Amino acid sequence: MSTLTAPAPAPAPAPAVGDLVAPSARLVLPAGDLNDPVYRAEWEAVRRAGIGGSDVAAIVGLDKYRGPRHVFEEKHGREIVRDNEAMEIGREIEDFIARLFSKRSALPIATPPGTLGHVDHPWALVNIDRYVLWDSDRPASPENVSGPLECKNRSEYQLEEWEDGAPDAPALQCHWGMAVGGYEVGYVAALVGGNKLRWHRIERDEEMTGHLLTHCGAWYQRHVVEGFPPPVDGLEATKDLLGRLYEVKPEAIAEVDLTKARELRTRRAELDAQIKDLKNQKTTVENEMRDLAGVAELVRVGAGTAWTWKANGNFSESDFRREYPELVEECTTTVSVLDLDRIKTEHQTAYAACRGRRLFVPKKEL
Repeated sequence: MSTLTAPAPAPAPAPAVGDLVAPSARLVLPAGDLNDPVYRAEWEAVRRAGIGGSDVAAIVGLDKYRGPRHVFEEKHGREIVRDNEAMEIGREIEDFIARLFSKRSALPIATPPGTLGHVDHPWALVNIDRYVLWDSDRPASPENVSGPLECKNRSEYQLEEWEDGAPDAPALQCHWGMAVGGYEVGYVAALVGGNKLRWHRIERDEEMTGHLLTHCGAWYQRHVVEGFPPPVDGLEATKDLLGRLYEVKPEAIAEVDLTKARELRTRRAELDAQIKDLKNQKTTVENEMRDLAGVAELVRVGAGTAWTWKANGNFSESDFRREYPELVEECTTTVSVLDLDRIKTEHQTAYAACRGRRLFVPKKEL
């Protein structure tokens, strides 16, 4: 991974000359084949030069998988999120989700022409998954498009999040599509667990639209055009990012201000103490719940379940070896494992490249 000395991004793309393809947007880049290296390079350059729908939730802190720092690094040309199986499946299944939405909702759909840019804010970009049309008998002209459709593929474990409305991140992506395109209504559809479709209609909110354009515009100017990194946040994803962002130089030393170092160490120590105290308080409450359960697995209040205390936790290998020695040999099998000591000794470069970075704070005061 490169460090923070990447060149500044290209200027924001100017909207293409021609008629509007949406009430408030022009076509910036026509749709093409992302498997074509030439087109993909052009598409990625356009994405880096503006703020897209998938960036918005991360910028405002409502995306648990990406934060503002992720967006900053990507806009400055550092590849930090590689294509993976989940992303590939999402692209492949998008058409199926769109067609199923159209079938269930009885709303006609069409494929957008490509990347759109706001006429007054050319840095505001959007790639809409599908258009929802007013009339299936007419083409997808600006007058016949009612709004954007965002298609998502989600795990069964997220079903509850989709029952009463669209979750924050997809909803914001839909609001962004309406903000850039100038639409009054949008839709979000999710295939949950591979066999359940949940979709929601979202009305345009002028206050939301204004806030997103203002906030993201200021963020774009500060962090993309001027190039100042945003402050780090508490996302686990940001911790992973910082662990992968820099190419480690084992002998390098970073000098920091003594006051800043003491401040950070003090805050960390205070938080550690709070965490320890809260963990103790939580364990006390849970132990009272265990005591009330006694020999029972299920604790009820009337017809409702208050909590359960079942023997369905982690398997204890040490208990099994002690209590059932006659079964140990019978149930022992040989498996192939990596010889980490050999890798460490004989392949030091590969071993070092695959080690995670661990933050260690000495107890000794500065």
